[in-house]
Amino acid sequence: YFLKNILAILQSVKAHEDGSAAKQPQKPAPVAEVPKKKAAMPVSYNRYDQERFNRKEETEGFNIDTMGTYHGLSLDRVKEGVHKTEQKRSSHSSNQQRPSKSHSSVQQKPAPQIPQKRESRTPIIIVPAGATSLITLFNCKDLLQDFRFVTADEKKQNGTRKESEVLIQRRKEATVHGAPGTVTVPYRVIDSTQRLQPNDWNRVVAVFVQGPTWQFKGWPWLASDGSPVNIFTKVKAFNLKFDGVETDANVKKWDVHVLTISRSKRHLDRASMLKFWEALDKFIIKTKPQLRY
Repeated sequence: YFLKNILAILQSVKAHEDGSAAKQPQKPAPVAEVPKKKAAMPVSYNRYDQERFNRKEETEGFNIDTMGTYHGLSLDRVKEGVHKTEQKRSSHSSNQQRPSKSHSSVQQKPAPQIPQKRESRTPIIIVPAGATSLITLFNCKDLLQDFRFVTADEKKQNGTRKESEVLIQRRKEATVHGAPGTVTVPYRVIDSTQRLQPNDWNRVVAVFVQGPTWQFKGWPWLASDGSPVNIFTKVKAFNLKFDGVETDANVKKWDVHVLTISRSKRHLDRASMLKFWEALDKFIIKTKPQLRY
């Protein structure tokens, strides 16, 4: 009996404890405390920061480089776009063996033409190289320019040295700006044709002949038999001799203008040389008017 009472008491205590445990509310789970954010420090104004934050708003989400530039680009490259141009540049640098369009276009340009050398219009007179001729490079300037005959021996005694060529200045009367005046025309005098270029022969206007045909060795326009008759159709021929001296036989057969000077009367030299220039002017006007005369 006593044992039953003890069990009844224990069951009662247990039931009482179970009932109180069921009625007791469960405590809510603890919530993690969120740390408070520290207040941001005030930042000074920066235009570049504003552009960095506002760039997306300015371009509305499109991939546009607002800091780019089209300076230095051609119209075609502007149409294609900056990024496409940069891709072309990168592909060009990776393949250096392929010539660029700009380089090939430069190669296709024709080379600038070199201006041709302007041909001289100065007439050429050829005199004999032999010492027996009355006119040589020693005295041609005295005779043709100053209208006064001086022998070659006198020039040598006075210390005159022979030059390879002589430039004379021919003075003649002409109309200048509608009024009578005097002009000077240069003439080149030589005694050898070895230095003449093919185009120089077009400027040969006169030759003083002595008579032998060997004087024309190496000349163009020679006949098949060596006769110089064809030369005299392209170059005016003159023969200078003293008065009272017989004219050479070949000179008589050829188309040669004979000029005579006195042995002692120097005042007659001018008249003889004026005849030379008169005949030469007519020949140049007729056959070679492109030259100076």
